Order: sequence, then structure tokens, then C-alpha cells
Amino acid sequence: METIQSTTAERGRPAAVTAEGYGWRHAGRKDPAVSDVSFRIEPGERVLLLGASGAGKSTLLHAIAGVLGDDGEGDEAGRLTVDGMHPVQSRGRTGLVLQDPESQVVMARVGDEVAFGAENMALPRDEIWSRVRESLADVGLEVPLDHPTTALSGGQKQRLALASVLAMRPGVLLLDEPTANLDPDGVLEVRDAVVGVLERTGATLIVVEHRVAVWADVVDRVIVLAASGGVLADGPPAEVLNAAGTRERLIEAGVWVPGYTPRLHTSLPTGGGNGSDGGHGTPGADLLRAADLSVARTRRAGPVVNKVSLELAAGEALSVTGPNGAGKSTLALTLAGLLTPAGGRLEAAPELRRGAPGTVHKWKSAELVTRIGTVFQEPEHQFLTHRVIDELEFGPRRVARLPEDEVRRRVDAIAERLRLTKLLQANPFTLSGGEKRRLSVATMLATSPDILVLDEPTFGQDANTWAELVSLLGGLIADGHCVVSVTHDADFTAALGGNVLRVADGTAQLQAPVASGRAA
Repeated sequence: METIQSTTAERGRPAAVTAEGYGWRHAGRKDPAVSDVSFRIEPGERVLLLGASGAGKSTLLHAIAGVLGDDGEGDEAGRLTVDGMHPVQSRGRTGLVLQDPESQVVMARVGDEVAFGAENMALPRDEIWSRVRESLADVGLEVPLDHPTTALSGGQKQRLALASVLAMRPGVLLLDEPTANLDPDGVLEVRDAVVGVLERTGATLIVVEHRVAVWADVVDRVIVLAASGGVLADGPPAEVLNAAGTRERLIEAGVWVPGYTPRLHTSLPTGGGNGSDGGHGTPGADLLRAADLSVARTRRAGPVVNKVSLELAAGEALSVTGPNGAGKSTLALTLAGLLTPAGGRLEAAPELRRGAPGTVHKWKSAELVTRIGTVFQEPEHQFLTHRVIDELEFGPRRVARLPEDEVRRRVDAIAERLRLTKLLQANPFTLSGGEKRRLSVATMLATSPDILVLDEPTFGQDANTWAELVSLLGGLIADGHCVVSVTHDADFTAALGGNVLRVADGTAQLQAPVASGRAA
């Protein structure tokens, strides 16, 4: 299909988006990612797009942005237009902030990254850099223009991706989970920044977000996609989220409705095995000890958190909280043995060591996999194969070298619990953001490590999959495993219990667990 670039004048004008029975099926997938969707969004309208994990929200945003690919990458059904034109012909009128901001960064320095899109629009140099500074201020990313993009935290990269799109002044602003990895203050800051830009430009907004309460008061309309295809609900926020009947349907579908907290399911035994294959630990037994530990992403960068002292024990949970950029992920990766400590001591206790060296960062992958498993903030970083089933089986079969019947038992049970059974033949990279997160967690659960370190484990989850994930992790803790989670999800922290380690201003302090806040 021929691509017709929109003019600079057109780009700044709010656009209408129309879907008529629209659908898309990824190549090699039996079922469509999104199907039979119909609506019309008027120029300047603000829409919150909801639906269960895997309902096709991200796919629909990619379609509107015109970046789904050509006919060889999937099959399109129905009709989708931006101001009457196919989205591919309207590139430049839409600005998309991806669910995974890591995949959107293309330049080495922050200023160049924000300027990239505006430069491609051939704007005058002075206007470009004026927009760069204004957009960075809007999203609250307070770093020098020459700051390396690789040195940003996940939450900071999320702000950077938003600033890059805002600098282009698109007619349609498409946001996919724009606040998912942000601290509570950052969530409101970014939301208010988006609202401020919309008020200045009048742009159309379509935002996908599981934090419904954050956006409900600033949008005109809520559209809910049904997991089986079509639109489950469409109307003003108060009507869709609170009307009797509609509210119950949304809760059943897994939509995060304000005032609703999902019921946790009964935990099932994990059957992790014995100490020789990284299963149950003795409840309360020490597994890992840190004393005056300092951590750094690289030795050249210098420590970001200093003098951390803590003990990780079997059958306990630890939630690591704090503002974006404080060093939470760096600390987690160090505890997991994937980064070398910048100072102090980090030693495995005998119950975790089981013949391996006491210094965890010197362990080989085969020694780590059944002792400490890590779920990265960006799920794609740990995918190794081209099928979900191969991804699940890789650790227990090829690294832990478990018997085939044990591999099958573990993989089947975990896939069922985390709702991955229907996706076993799919390419991991074609999954939705929430599905990718569940798969990344499942790959680590399959090796049944003594300590599981997770970075933002509830990212992209609807209410039903959130409850299943929390219940499963609770079962692990009851079985004697230790779960360490870097998280901004207060309800997740409250549900798992245990200690809270707050990282801020270069220090890490143990605190009492915070109260639940999901239903607020």
C-alpha cells in the first residue's frame, strides 16, 4: 500500500478515528488479536480504552498508528480510518507511546531522542529545541539533554517516550499503559502533563490503562473491548463504570473498576521438589545475606544505592518500593546475582548455596536457575525462542535438566494457572504486554527457584490475571520460597505481606507494609 505522508499543517489538527467491523490476525496465529470492533471517535475527543489482558487493546492502538505491518505480517478485516484515510496513509497524524518504552528509544542522548520525531517533520531548528525542552518539562524528566538514554530507569524511559511523542504535536495521541512503571507521584504528574498538552493542542486522545481511576475524570468516553471480539461497553465514564449490569460485566471480564478489589483465588501447591532441584526451603531459614551492600549498574557509573543490609529468608516476601530512578532495579539485579556488587558483601547461606560458591554473582546460569530466578522489567529481554511452549520448557529441560515427565507437569500447571494454554504455539513477541509479563513470570516459575526476583510483576494485568498471579506467588511463599518484588502496586504489596524496602536518595530502609490502594 502506498504511504502518503501528511503535511505539517495537518499534523497539528485533531483527527477523527473510525472503525467498522475492524479486526487483525497476526501471521501464524489461529485467532485474531482484535476482531469486529466498531466505533467513531470525534476530533478532540478523549477516550479511555479498556479490556481484559489479551483483548486486543495494544493491537488496536498499533493499527490506528499505522504500524501493524503489511499483508505478510497479518490479515486485516473490516475498515479502520484516521480522518477517512487508512492509518498507513496517515502516519504523522498519530503519535504512539508504546507499552514497552525500551523498544521506542532510538537515540543515545535524551535531547536527541525527543528531537528525533520533530526533526523528521522538518521543523525549524529553534522550534525543535523549544519543543524538546517544553516536552521534557511537561513529563517531569529532569535530566540534562546529553544524558545517556541507556542510563535511564524504566520509569524515566516511559517519560522520555511520552516527551518524544508530545514534541511532534500529533493530531491523535495514542498512549499504551503510559503510567504502568511510574511511582504514585509520577502517575499523576504524567497524567496532568497529558491533559495540559491536550488543552493546548486540542488533540484526540486514546489511552489504554489499567489504572482506570486515574483517567476516569479526565476522559469524555470509555470504550471496553470484549475478549471474544467486538465492543463490550461504550459511553461516558460514569455510565460505563458505575451503571448496574454494565459494572458487573466489566468485573467479570477482568476490567479494573474503581471501588472493586479482586478476590484472591485459593493457592495450589507448587510441588517444587526438594532442595536438590531448587524447591521448598525450610521456612524462616536464611537464604541470602547483604551487609553494607552498594550497587551500581556499571562500575564506571558509580553506586546508586549504598549500605544496604538485609536478609532474605525462605517463606518470606519483600517488596522494593521507591521513586523512579532511585536504583530499585539495580538493587534487585544485584541481589539476583546478575550484577557485581559495587561494595560491601552479598553471600548465599548454606541452604541456598548447596555446593555452589558463596558469592552469587560468580554463579553460572545452571547454578542460578534453580536458586535465584529473575523476571526483568522488560519481558522481551529474557525471551529465547519462537514459541511460548518452548520458552516455558527451556529452563527446566535445557538448564535444570529435569526429567521429561517433571518438565511436562510443571509447564502444564503453570500455563493453566497463568492463562497461557491457548497461546502455547504463539510467538512470544506477538503477545500483548500483559501476556508477555505472565510468560516471563511463568518461565522462572517453571524452574522453581528458592528466591524469585520480579521487577514490576503486575504490569499490564487485568483484575483476573492479577488475582491469579498474586495467588500463585502467595502459594510459592507458603511452600517456602522467597519472593522479592520491585513494585509500585500497593495492593500487590499488601496482598503478599512481608517487609517493604524503600529505596530513595541513595539509601534503602526497611518499613512496615503499606495499606492497599488499588480500589481508591
